[in-house]
Amino acid sequence: MEWYLPVIWAGLIGTAVAMYVILDGFDLGIAILYPFTHVEEERDLMMSSVAPFWDGNETWLVLGGAGLWVAFPLAYAVIMPALYLPVIGMLLALVLRGVSFEFRWVAKPQHRKWDIAFAGGSIVASFLQGAILGGLLQGIEVADRQYAGGAFDWLTPFSVFVGLAVVAGYALLGATWLIMRTTGPVQELGRSLAPKLLLAVMVAMGIISIWTPLAIERVAERWFSTPNIFFLWPIPLLAVLVAYGVWRGIERGREALPFVGTIVLFLLGYAGLVVSNVPYLVPPHLTFWDTAAAPASQVFLLIGAVFLLPLVLGYTAFVYWMFRGKIAPGEGYH
Repeated sequence: MEWYLPVIWAGLIGTAVAMYVILDGFDLGIAILYPFTHVEEERDLMMSSVAPFWDGNETWLVLGGAGLWVAFPLAYAVIMPALYLPVIGMLLALVLRGVSFEFRWVAKPQHRKWDIAFAGGSIVASFLQGAILGGLLQGIEVADRQYAGGAFDWLTPFSVFVGLAVVAGYALLGATWLIMRTTGPVQELGRSLAPKLLLAVMVAMGIISIWTPLAIERVAERWFSTPNIFFLWPIPLLAVLVAYGVWRGIERGREALPFVGTIVLFLLGYAGLVVSNVPYLVPPHLTFWDTAAAPASQVFLLIGAVFLLPLVLGYTAFVYWMFRGKIAPGEGYH
């Protein structure tokens, strides 16, 4: 087997997951912040600020899931039974979020139930995404290259905590998005909530950074053995510095800096998770190479990805450029 093909596909899938977390994270975060205001005009503006983007953002989730299925079929066959319940719950919650997004506008003035569905579906989807991540990080029981655990093995205190951390992280993305994209009371809402959410995210990242090496020996060995520790210590240091920059940006009234800084903070956390688990795709048993499809299949699919990815990236860039700038109260795309 060509050793580099699984590495390329792992990089593509990892990139798709990172793009999804960042892009869909802020519009999920907008809905998570819905309970903090009951003013209809403010909720209208919050929803309108993400209206041109939210459905395109989910393209990256499809790309990541489909990439795992076609490039690493064994990993897909092990991960899905292990995480079937939270994955199905997440997808149903995303469907509820999408339906409520569209129905809220046509149901006015009887739209309160759709506000609840929009916020509830987004909160549940965000929490379950974190629970899936936690269930994967803590390890999946494998025997004879098949899942050997139970339906609820993923549900542990660690996965629950990671789920709550992801909710806080998405809410921070949503708050900084409001600072950058809106004006008036909605912008002030984002500015007032962002420091508290930033503190919650940093505390959660610190706890996870301590919890994982204490609970998982391979993670402790990866981070604290020599010479690894000398190469890896900049990641948490940079996270602290970026968080300080985000906080100062909020305090000084900057608009774009907090959102950009929060994205960098997410990417640093993602980098830490990658460092902890590479080359395992199904920790702690199966690597990229153990789970990869036949080289011919990977090459064939890679040819398709070469044409598909520029289209997706181009569409995404075009939409964000076309709808750049702030959205004022009373404006919308519906």
